Amino acid sequence: MRFNHFDDGGRAVMVDVGAKEPTHRRAVARATVLMTKATVAAITAGGMKKGDVLGIARIAGIAAAKKTSDLIPLAHPIALTSAAVDFEVDGERGTIVVTGTVKAFDRTGVEMEAMVAASVAALTIYDMCKGADRGISIGDVFLLSKEGGRSGIYRRGEPRS
Repeated sequence: MRFNHFDDGGRAVMVDVGAKEPTHRRAVARATVLMTKATVAAITAGGMKKGDVLGIARIAGIAAAKKTSDLIPLAHPIALTSAAVDFEVDGERGTIVVTGTVKAFDRTGVEMEAMVAASVAALTIYDMCKGADRGISIGDVFLLSKEGGRSGIYRRGEPRS
């Protein structure tokens, strides 16, 4: 197995994508935030002292997607055409599933941008609610799907060719 962020001498490099043709790229990533049922209820009722938790987390995730190359050292700066963050709130389970969806027309994929969007939105939920619920945890951060580029379509759970 060869990792593409290392040269033949084992040194870290930014992958040269200059010869690749731009294509439409789309990636979807998820993160799960676990908390008490009471915390979920307060978030959905608008009862958190810091304000609109999900609204702020959405903006944080979108802003983070745009800054991915500043956070991940070997990620390419990409001109995103779209970034969105959505939430599935389950009060009975005490979970909020964060989904980050990112699109671009570029020479490299947007998987990292989607992962960063979901992760930072989840971290923002934690930050805004930690005073009320110290036991909040974040888990199951993963790429759900990607489209575009030479490797084509990937969907989590489907067999790889």
